[in-house]
Amino acid sequence: MALRGVYHSMNDVVRFAHHRAHLEESLVRGELKLQELLRDSAVTLAAGKTLIRAGTDHEFVYRLVSGWACRTRGIADGRDQIILVFLPGELFAIKSMFVSTHFDDVKMLSDAVLERIHYSQLQQAFNLDQDVANRCIWQVVEEERRLHGWAFGLGQGSAEERLAMLLIDLRGRLALSGTIEREARTFKMPLTQTQIADHLGITPVHVNRTLRIFREAGIVTLRDGEVTIHDLEELARRAYPLLDAYERKTPEYVGEQVMREDGHNQKKQGSESAPPA
Repeated sequence: MALRGVYHSMNDVVRFAHHRAHLEESLVRGELKLQELLRDSAVTLAAGKTLIRAGTDHEFVYRLVSGWACRTRGIADGRDQIILVFLPGELFAIKSMFVSTHFDDVKMLSDAVLERIHYSQLQQAFNLDQDVANRCIWQVVEEERRLHGWAFGLGQGSAEERLAMLLIDLRGRLALSGTIEREARTFKMPLTQTQIADHLGITPVHVNRTLRIFREAGIVTLRDGEVTIHDLEELARRAYPLLDAYERKTPEYVGEQVMREDGHNQKKQGSESAPPA
């Protein structure tokens, strides 16, 4: 395929890994067209800055070039919930094309460089070009997948499972986007323990206690904003009950060994449930 070399060199989250096969070329073309639309639009924001305020109209759609951001919602008494974390390569605020009010804040978790496009310009391309439309829709579908995972994790996961899921999710997305090497086990994470707690729905004390359990078990160390995963397979096993089918079969998330174990278990379950000949 003529596009395949470009496709594999793109710095794009998960590289459309769970798309329908017939959409691949359209998604790749849409990505390249978006790159052109976003060219020479970069802006720099400092850590802690609020990019989008809840309850306001906002006219731009963004891609993170570098740095981290999050969607968050707060209560007047100081409680906050980090809803989603955005990583380099990801598009966000696509809803600017469709709604006149954003319902959550978007804040910078670190110093960041972003590219942006006015919603009307993107909407025109969306309406006229099926490739651009498919690329934008795919990002919304991917964000929905992650939101479903976090809703499930918050409702059913233990503190250890939630923290393991978070670290598996972040490392997997960073590896798939090309931000870190595929085999990397160390990455920068500009989240404080309080922010981790706000994302996982537990207290900072509980986060600290769970990190200590992981450290003493030789699974993960978090020090000075840097995560080191010493045992990816064991971390993946702790997160496994909360992972979706895509994450379970993708080595950038769970490692080769856990992926093979999942495939073996699925085959065994299939043979056990098969009707007699």
